[in-house]
Amino acid sequence: MKEDALKITDLTKNYKSFKLDNVSFTLPKGSIMGLIGENGAGKSTTLKLILNLIKKDSGKVAVFGLDNIENEKKIKKQIGVVLDESSFHYTLTPLQISAVMKNIFADWDESLYASYLAKFKLPEKKIIKELSRGMKVKLSIAVALSHRPKLLILDEATSGLDPVVRNEILDMLLEFIQSEENSVLLSSHITGDLEKICDYITFIRNGKIVVSEAKDLLLEQYGILKCASGDLSAIKPEDYAGYRKSRFGCEVLMCNKARAKTNYPDFVVDDAGLEDIMLFYAREENI
Repeated sequence: MKEDALKITDLTKNYKSFKLDNVSFTLPKGSIMGLIGENGAGKSTTLKLILNLIKKDSGKVAVFGLDNIENEKKIKKQIGVVLDESSFHYTLTPLQISAVMKNIFADWDESLYASYLAKFKLPEKKIIKELSRGMKVKLSIAVALSHRPKLLILDEATSGLDPVVRNEILDMLLEFIQSEENSVLLSSHITGDLEKICDYITFIRNGKIVVSEAKDLLLEQYGILKCASGDLSAIKPEDYAGYRKSRFGCEVLMCNKARAKTNYPDFVVDDAGLEDIMLFYAREENI
């Protein structure tokens, strides 16, 4: 059995207009987990609680088996973080950033950092203000990896990037976990990216976990049944998670694709992607 890189148990945070409600999921070591959900679903709140940037109301966060508050310093030495915007002052250059970071991280590796700058074709002496968004993200990743973390956390880091740059970053994440000692938690709404690289998917909606499962099992489990709108009543409510109607008919997200094909042989049941699953759960018809 794989050791857990991250274990979240009943994590709760209350705001006036939002509640992160008893969130639980586990990221096994050596794996990539995609954290998906609509804007405002609770993804960033969850990541901030993991990093102890905001105070939880209840629940537990264990990173490498250690409590994230009691062992905060030890844990943060082993975590790399990439946010959706650059965290560095816009007048700094990549070379100057290295000079700063080696005074922060005891394990900062200047030669490794230089190799990432070369690999990502990042100009060493160009100020951050003059870099493209894609270059800023790649710079953030280079910084995050150059103190040799065991857990990499990315918050919407690939949003707004062109497909070429996104694929470059995804390949790097796959390379990062090849040793089976490193792990990645990737928050994103780009479900196509997550389907390519993730081992596990955690779907959060309105502050609650809808599903947290191995990606392959998730894609194998769900299916989309197509029928006329008038035929929806023939589908048992307990068999589906949501539906959407259009002038062309009705599509129903079935909870068990294999069972749906057996129980409803008169209807077509297609595969469902991560985007399908997220969109069906998000529609008002599900309520």
